[in-house]
Amino acid sequence: MAQIELYGLEVFGHHGVLEQERREGQPFLYDLRLEVGDAGADDRLEHALDYRDVVAAVQELSAARRFDLLEALASAVADRLLELPHVREVTVRVRKPQVALPVEFSAVTVRRGARR
Repeated sequence: MAQIELYGLEVFGHHGVLEQERREGQPFLYDLRLEVGDAGADDRLEHALDYRDVVAAVQELSAARRFDLLEALASAVADRLLELPHVREVTVRVRKPQVALPVEFSAVTVRRGARR
């Protein structure tokens, strides 16, 4: 069984509970792990998961909806990726590097998993 991993996918979004976050937006970083069975083992793109489709799905979802919570964003991305051909299981980690907290930090992270 093959796993495809895309790490550090940066997608701009207008997610968060603060009005400024929703108005101005900010980058979100996605780490994706997708179980695809034997898809692509025969070295034919038409039998594989196209990475461009993965990226487009995340970008389209981020542009189409606004989420208050990272948990809901991660869940929606996981659900959307499970709709892609060959994807049997997915783990989505969303990092929000510019969250407003009163301490120094590198990012707030939420991870969600889902399977078909």
